[in-house]
Amino acid sequence: MAEVAVQSERRGEGIVISDDWPGYSLDLFSYPAHYSGDLDCVIIPHGVIMDRTERLARNIMDELGDHDIVVLCVLKGGYQFCADLVDRIKALSRNSNHTIPMRVHFIRLKSYLNDQSTEDLHILGAEDLSFLAGKNVLIVEAIVGTGKTMKTLLKHVEAFGPKMIKVAGLLVKRVPHSSACVPDYVGFEIPNRFVVGYALDYNEYFRDLNHICVISESGKLKYKI
Repeated sequence: MAEVAVQSERRGEGIVISDDWPGYSLDLFSYPAHYSGDLDCVIIPHGVIMDRTERLARNIMDELGDHDIVVLCVLKGGYQFCADLVDRIKALSRNSNHTIPMRVHFIRLKSYLNDQSTEDLHILGAEDLSFLAGKNVLIVEAIVGTGKTMKTLLKHVEAFGPKMIKVAGLLVKRVPHSSACVPDYVGFEIPNRFVVGYALDYNEYFRDLNHICVISESGKLKYKI
């Protein structure tokens, strides 16, 4: 089944999970009991996330090795992916002729209310990014949907005159009216379904899931604000 649902990686697009992929049964995995009934399925198991993250770290090492970079971690959803990606880059640096001196800075974006993206984008911690002038920047984001948020962030960062900007995104969601703002390094391309877990939330819930899961309609109602 997985061979039908998951296509091979294409450069810049990541591993493509097809629209008709039903996901894995929750019965096959361990997850917090307090989310019983709140999830439809596991769409990407934790172990697959970690393996893919290691590969992305290798791609980044191949292209940016020996560059001094500033990692710009997009909170809150991106913190787990960023931490794991940086850990793997550091591990590769310890065992390679190429090294990447890194500094990490955190910013926070918020554009969702319940399961809907809004036009009201808040960028916190990015008021003064003057230290990025002349630097190589790697923006690390958990998920890219329409691309509007990422385009706004890129425009904001570009205003501070960095030498180079690259974007690593764990997930790219296939959505209508996409701006075609595709990250340079992509983990997975996924269907247009609302996913939670691995630090991705629904109104601050589900960040404590290890796997990336599809939230159920009853879960949306339960945690709606």
